[in-house]
Amino acid sequence: MDIIATLKKKSIRNKGITGEDAWRLVEAGSRRPFVLMAAAGEIRDHFHGRTISLCTALDVKAGQCGEDCAFCAQSVHYRNKPVTRPMKRAGEIVALATAAAGEGCERCGLVVRGRGIWAKREWTALLRAVEEIGKTGLMPCASLGILTPERARALREAGLERYHHQLAVSRGYFPRVCTTHAYDKEVETLRVARDAGLSLCAGGMFGLGEGLTQRMELAMTLRELGVEAVSLDMATPVSGSPLAGRPAPPPLELLISLALWRFLLPDRELRLGGGKEKHLRRLLPLGVVAGANALRLDGDEIPPDMPPETVRVMIGDLGFRPSREAVHVCKCRGDCSLEEKQG
Repeated sequence: MDIIATLKKKSIRNKGITGEDAWRLVEAGSRRPFVLMAAAGEIRDHFHGRTISLCTALDVKAGQCGEDCAFCAQSVHYRNKPVTRPMKRAGEIVALATAAAGEGCERCGLVVRGRGIWAKREWTALLRAVEEIGKTGLMPCASLGILTPERARALREAGLERYHHQLAVSRGYFPRVCTTHAYDKEVETLRVARDAGLSLCAGGMFGLGEGLTQRMELAMTLRELGVEAVSLDMATPVSGSPLAGRPAPPPLELLISLALWRFLLPDRELRLGGGKEKHLRRLLPLGVVAGANALRLDGDEIPPDMPPETVRVMIGDLGFRPSREAVHVCKCRGDCSLEEKQG
């Protein structure tokens, strides 16, 4: 029997394949990439159906960071000047989240870039925003960097549903990307969040100089950690950082890697995040074909390469539907109070 079809059945039956199996897929998938993607899509359909989950990420604060992650715009170690943005007010955060709900998002991630939240008033505002976002029907998530048990419990008590924390790359490759803290510190944050009762979103970045070996090692780590959602970003290292100017992997290579992750992580939410439009270009719809069941819309600080309405049209053209409808309130000046729902 064809190896791709055989391993597709094994992935569905066993909720995953082995690393050895994945290497057998690399050879077969490189020769027949579209057959591999179609098989990955069938695995996705088996576990997740024909719906696509949409989320947004809101930058609620940005500042200089003392870590030396080799791709990051916030690091103080490189020639670029990090952009500093003060903490948004709770009301402003909730308003942005509400707008995202209107675009069909079911999750809203609150992202702090840089040195995190230290002032008591900032932490209080964040907890209030989490609580208020939960009342809108959105599921609040957060990405705040390294987490302590006390803060994890406070976030859960405020109504946070999920904690997001990227591992970026595999353990063995991590020292090439960051030297100012250990990989175990990243993993420990996920365990702290889990112990507080939060679900986990974690993943990595393609395009940091890693190869297929490192990508598959990271997928296995994510499986071992039991994360519910896997977030995949496609790196665009900033000017002045050590990885700036590195050629991006070809779109087809990225899609093959995505399909391999679906074989390795068949029952997990697999979300395409930052960089997807830039690096997959016109092949972006194949990201859904190749196994993604979730997409992140660009947040408020980054001009979207693909507006939300265009994303929803793409999803429909592929024969899928968003897991939450977009709701647009009529803006006429008359007495109309009807809402137009677009799926």
